[in-house]
Amino acid sequence: MRSIQRRLSLGLISVLLIIGLLLAHSSLWLFDRSLRSYLQTTLQDETQTLLGAVVRGPNGLQLDERRLSAAFKRPYSGLYFRIDLAAQSWRSRSLWDREMQPVERAGLQSTLSDGPQGQQWLVYRADYQRYGQPIVIHVARDYTPMLNSFRQVQKIVLGLGVAALVLILLLQRLIVGRALRPLEQTRQQIMQLQQGQRTQLDQHVPQELESLVAQINHLLTHTEDTLKRSRNALGNLGHALKTPLAVLVSLASREELKQLPQLRESLNGQLQQIEQRIARELGRARLAGEALPGAHFDCASELPELFATLAMIHGNHLQMDWQAEPGLRLPWDREDLLELLGNLLDNACKWADSQVQLHISRQAGGYQLLIEDDGPGIAATQRDEVLSRGSRLDEQVAGHGLGLGIVRDIVEAWAGQLRLDESPLGGLRVTLVLPGKRT
Repeated sequence: MRSIQRRLSLGLISVLLIIGLLLAHSSLWLFDRSLRSYLQTTLQDETQTLLGAVVRGPNGLQLDERRLSAAFKRPYSGLYFRIDLAAQSWRSRSLWDREMQPVERAGLQSTLSDGPQGQQWLVYRADYQRYGQPIVIHVARDYTPMLNSFRQVQKIVLGLGVAALVLILLLQRLIVGRALRPLEQTRQQIMQLQQGQRTQLDQHVPQELESLVAQINHLLTHTEDTLKRSRNALGNLGHALKTPLAVLVSLASREELKQLPQLRESLNGQLQQIEQRIARELGRARLAGEALPGAHFDCASELPELFATLAMIHGNHLQMDWQAEPGLRLPWDREDLLELLGNLLDNACKWADSQVQLHISRQAGGYQLLIEDDGPGIAATQRDEVLSRGSRLDEQVAGHGLGLGIVRDIVEAWAGQLRLDESPLGGLRVTLVLPGKRT
């Protein structure tokens, strides 16, 4: 959700910046055009006033300074003129020692000219005929105060724009956050599904999400029902095969076959292999793999019941302890973990003298399970043989009974590691390293 909000914020910032810059530039450009148009009228009036100041004198045409504005007489006042006739020219005293360069075309000039003391001139040229003579009048006004005003306006607009942008972003985050809150809640619920804290998504969602949530809940229900039916079917198949196998084993033990010991031994061996293979393949097929939502293994609630059951089976002479982090939940199917731990702990109880311990801890990238006892253990050479390629874990090992191939099948299905070592208690330590669940 944060990435969505970040992308929306970046998109909004980009759009607002582009629109804001275009509006600001357009507004200032229009204001500048309007101001220049107004000043053009003012400068045109000044040229007409100057034209009226050109009068006949004793020596020909002369400039009547009494008709001139006081600004034309004050040095660098910001208002200047130049009058050119065929034989003579006049310029305002406000130019002081500065010359005003004439321009080629009549009207307001589009570019500003450089003036004294850093001034920028807006120049207007007017062409007239008076007393039969052509007269060219240039009037210039200092445009620097307006430029400074533009800069001030730009700063104010920029400040207001930044403040407005920040306010809009805050409002946008608030509105988008409220709009995406149901989606964020759905995401949190999906995480809770992965962690086994719920079995269904909450259906009280906005109308736009109702179809999605309904489909996910339907899929979860369908998957759980399918797995349950498969497990029940496999269990029924196992029970259905046990009876014919038991009959065949009974027939192989009849008196008629005692006279054929070689045949009887071969038949018993084959029947045992069939029984082991069926049990092994049924156990492999019933593995759930990654746990269904709500079916994770909660150590705090499952282990006490498991240890209580083992105590009832093996008696109270054993000291059985378990340790796990508070609130630790293993991200695998509850039934599979119960079978894995049940088999290993059951064998540890069978061979232990007085102590059986289970330690479950979280590690970087996964989990570690340690099952230890103080029994006779397994010799190092036999451990390697048990875990070597091609060996079966469900074969009886001298000195320690680990007759459950389903343990290795579960570990392999989870891409974990199984290791046998000597326990500090004196017996065997079974180490299971299971990678964390992929999300």
